[in-house]
Amino acid sequence: MSETHATSAPAFPPGRYGRRREAGRRRPVLAALLAVAAVAVSGLVAVRLYQQYGHPDYDAEVITYTGITDSRIRVDFRVTVPAGGSAVCTVRARARDGGVVGLADVPVTASPGEREVATRYELATTARPFIGEVLRCRAAQ
Repeated sequence: MSETHATSAPAFPPGRYGRRREAGRRRPVLAALLAVAAVAVSGLVAVRLYQQYGHPDYDAEVITYTGITDSRIRVDFRVTVPAGGSAVCTVRARARDGGVVGLADVPVTASPGEREVATRYELATTARPFIGEVLRCRAAQ
């Protein structure tokens, strides 16, 4: 039994299989232009979404929650508003199992020229709360 080893590229009969493609012909300029266009579009989308959803005119931070009883919780929080502006903040209390046991909208108004307001709010609850939190703040209507 003899073995056959191919030592060179196969020879095709001329004209039978059409023209062979040139190896390695690429368009690096086109790929670079497409990459630059993709980065530019992504940047524009990011700026638009930040303007629509990420503007921090109204920002809340919980300082502490204390005074926990079976029917109340005291939430101390700080709100950043436009200078001298006002906001409505949604305060929520949750039980240990994660269920909502209290919810209220709290109006907050800054002094003229001030941007930060420290607020203390006692939230009535339907069961013993585990945590008090500020969900969001928005412009007062």
